[in-house]
Amino acid sequence: MGKIRVLIAKPGLDGHDRGALVIAQALRDHGMEVIYTGLRQSPVQIVQAAIQEDVDVIGLSSLSGAHKTLFPKVIQTLKDQNAADIPVVGGGVIPAEDIPYLLEQGVQKIFTSGASIEALATYIKQLVHPEAAMEPPEKIAHIGIAVRQIDQALPFYTDMLGLEMEGVETVETEGVKTAFLKIGESRIELLEPLNDDSPIQRFLDKKGEGVHHIALETSNLAQRLEKLASEGIRMINETPVEGAHGSHVAFLHPKAANSVLFELCEHPEGSEQ
Repeated sequence: MGKIRVLIAKPGLDGHDRGALVIAQALRDHGMEVIYTGLRQSPVQIVQAAIQEDVDVIGLSSLSGAHKTLFPKVIQTLKDQNAADIPVVGGGVIPAEDIPYLLEQGVQKIFTSGASIEALATYIKQLVHPEAAMEPPEKIAHIGIAVRQIDQALPFYTDMLGLEMEGVETVETEGVKTAFLKIGESRIELLEPLNDDSPIQRFLDKKGEGVHHIALETSNLAQRLEKLASEGIRMINETPVEGAHGSHVAFLHPKAANSVLFELCEHPEGSEQ
């Protein structure tokens, strides 16, 4: 398996390339061969260079605001040159509201200014070698809500919302009692602390009752945690721990996701969860 070849290009009249040069060097540090075409390249010049250099991926960078015109022109030129099999990713100063349009036009993915180089490098590797890609989480398994007493909180969910309670379970290792209420393919999990040392008690002391975490159902949990760690994502659990209903779970650090506590959970085959 040879090195991945990436063409980094700045289409249009954009006169700043410091960011593109940083990305080019970072991708080289990740073991890729990078061809940088320089400033003020036309879509035709970019596509010709990509074909001549036999690249695996084209990365377009735009700071000028002309991305909605230029990125689709590169895609169309690739089609015109029978080179539509070369995937295109984009980045730079691109408003979130423009992303759906660019994806519709054929750009594989847009990396906004807040994205990490590690995420870009990982995505490119997965584009070129999809067999190594990891599937996204399957669904929201449940939303965890911290309460002081499940018995007092339960009537709102069962009587007012009409949700069905599936059962109550105690997880001694986490110092918590849980009650699951089914809603569609997902669940609401009420969390009551068992003692003062429980993480849920600390949450209640600090923030009061409310949403505690969002749990995502996933497969290959241990492998996924290794991948997240390799990309510098902060985690509370570096390896899976035992959760409710025979599941294995791991929590990511809230600072990794805009102060949202995410739980990744993997349930045994055949489980209702």
